[in-house]
Amino acid sequence: NGQAEATNKTLLSNLKKRLDARKHRWSEELAAVLWACRTTPHKATHETPFSLAYGLEAVIPTETSVPSLRRMQCPANVELNEEMLRDHLDLIDERRDQALIRIQNYQQAAARYYNSKVKHRSFRIGDMVLRKVQDYTKERNAGKLGTNWEGPYLITEVVRDGVYKLTKVRNGIPELRPWNAMNLKRYYH
Repeated sequence: NGQAEATNKTLLSNLKKRLDARKHRWSEELAAVLWACRTTPHKATHETPFSLAYGLEAVIPTETSVPSLRRMQCPANVELNEEMLRDHLDLIDERRDQALIRIQNYQQAAARYYNSKVKHRSFRIGDMVLRKVQDYTKERNAGKLGTNWEGPYLITEVVRDGVYKLTKVRNGIPELRPWNAMNLKRYYH
């Protein structure tokens, strides 16, 4: 699944940064990397995974030994502390709903950005186009100086929106398979 792959990629990247030459000691660093990932706010939610799971921010290890404002505000009475934690759990659904709304807004913004950059190419029967050179049709020793487009070709049939059958203009031989518009560009002669 995509989310697990993305998370694993993040974990692996963070492990690589911490290990340097000691690659065999990854298991010793895993807990710290997981802690960092769980307590870092995500761009899409503006929340940490820990806070979305438990309703409040994690207490970092130094806060347990060094007095901080947050620790001083915690009641010493265990029952009162547990009551405060239950109150936070009552608010967790609202916090998760807000995070879900932020995720949806983030996804819509990403989709708008992507769609604004996409150039829709449509052709009609009779249009002349160039076809992107594929790996199997490249000249062997051309390297970086080889051509990127070949043709011209004539559009002979619209299979469906964005998919076309081509015929080589030079010899009139039709291509065996249809081509997607992503691999075509208009030929100006």
